[in-house]
Amino acid sequence: MIDSKQATDALADIDDTVRRVRQSRIYQVSSLVLLMWGVLAFVGNIAGWFWPRYGLYFWFAVYAVSAIGFIALGAYHRSKNRIRVFDGRYMLTFALIAAFGIFCCYFGHFTPRQQTVFWPIYIMLFYMMAGVWFGTAFLVIGATIIALTLIGYVYIPGISLLLWMAVINGGGLIVGGLWMRRS
Repeated sequence: MIDSKQATDALADIDDTVRRVRQSRIYQVSSLVLLMWGVLAFVGNIAGWFWPRYGLYFWFAVYAVSAIGFIALGAYHRSKNRIRVFDGRYMLTFALIAAFGIFCCYFGHFTPRQQTVFWPIYIMLFYMMAGVWFGTAFLVIGATIIALTLIGYVYIPGISLLLWMAVINGGGLIVGGLWMRRS
């Protein structure tokens, strides 16, 4: 028979194990999302650099491909693990985040340069909030991308900012996704 101290210690160990497994599962799925978004952000910024007139259309295409990617990732995880990782609530959440961002850009009369840095900073805010709940990797990734984005905004002139953002935002998400896969 175990005493209350041993039982308390055993329950604490179980809680710690459950927390680590949950964080590992969240990191596993999130890493795929980060890798997908890293590639898409890289492509969107590079395409905008090559063909600046069509930058807005490239980003609409990036968002459409990402929605399809979320659906595909959800279907893949559902078939593999019988666990639903994305459902209508996530798509609604993303739609609300996008709608608020568009609202800010429209009424804020942001220039294309300001929009180039607004969206990564805005989205990284949500990554950092996720870090408060799900693990410090989200905090580190978000804070790093925000800081480097602001550095680029201040010091990188003209359209070269898009190349900076391809590396910082796209590359940062890819590195973050690979880091989370190892955690």
